[in-house]
Amino acid sequence: MTADVGTPVPMRRKGGTVAFVLCGLTLLLASLSFAISVGAVAVPAGTVWGVFLNRLSPGFVEQTWSQGREAIVWNIRFPRALLAMMVGAGLALVGASLQAVTRNPLADPHLLGISSGGAFGAILALLHTGLFLGLLTVPLLAFAGALGATAIVLAVSRFADATSADRLVLAGVAVSFIVMAAANVLIFLGDPRATHTVVFWMLGGLGLAQWDQLIYPLVILCICGAWLVSRSAALNAMTVGDETASTLGIPVARFRLVVFVVGALITGVMVAFSGIIGFVGLMVPHVVRMLVGGDYRRVLPGSALVGAILLLWADIAARTVMAPEDMPIGIVTGLVGGVGFIWILARKRGA
Repeated sequence: MTADVGTPVPMRRKGGTVAFVLCGLTLLLASLSFAISVGAVAVPAGTVWGVFLNRLSPGFVEQTWSQGREAIVWNIRFPRALLAMMVGAGLALVGASLQAVTRNPLADPHLLGISSGGAFGAILALLHTGLFLGLLTVPLLAFAGALGATAIVLAVSRFADATSADRLVLAGVAVSFIVMAAANVLIFLGDPRATHTVVFWMLGGLGLAQWDQLIYPLVILCICGAWLVSRSAALNAMTVGDETASTLGIPVARFRLVVFVVGALITGVMVAFSGIIGFVGLMVPHVVRMLVGGDYRRVLPGSALVGAILLLWADIAARTVMAPEDMPIGIVTGLVGGVGFIWILARKRGA
């Protein structure tokens, strides 16, 4: 009790936040190293970072590994692990932001039909149009579908004058059902022999990650994530209520729509490259708030960090549980996320 006398509360919180970030970054780096090391072909951690350093500066480390192992580390596992980190961070950021502007603890990136639109675009490419743009066909059409679904939600909300948080959620759920019905029609009309590809994509997977494609999710995550973090004060106000946010000078309806559009942009890009991955955006913000409190200046960076770590370990499990086969990562996140969220609900009920 006496130890806390004279220590300002903001300073104690700042110290706790710095410790949380440092521990999180250390765990993230260790998780990245382990994710690249494990698999059907085990690679020592020293070899992993030796390959990395030699790629940055050729000849910096004496090469004691084979070309095959270097190809596994650099061409397959490194881009896959980095994509897992970006997808996890992006989905967690969007989930935390949507939970603030909707004041709905069950809000996540799939709430507004964004993932349904992405699924529609991907199914269209996989079963009907073919890869007419090469390997970028599926990501581009999935992204276009996600943005299209978001535009429909915004149009419906304006048509029905549904700019409040609860009505926007209802509009998103309705559009999600409609878009998924259309996607199911595409599956029904497509070639039955190709439906297994669609099913695997809809369950989520990171196996198609490539270096030349990582720039797209990275740029969107950096730009949109930085904007969300810069609006942390407004998100804090939105969690209190529309009236309080309005008295602080925040244009509530417009700000909420902008957050939805930014969330759709992040989710659309992530879904385009990873397929549909559930529960990350729903569960991670709750875990982070339990660790660092409810201030969005800490919740948003913490969510990005924990989301990246969580999806890295989910990918490790997906690659090793049924090795050498890859399990869809959405199965792992659904199982772990569902059990974890039930535990959070039980813990809050006990509190």
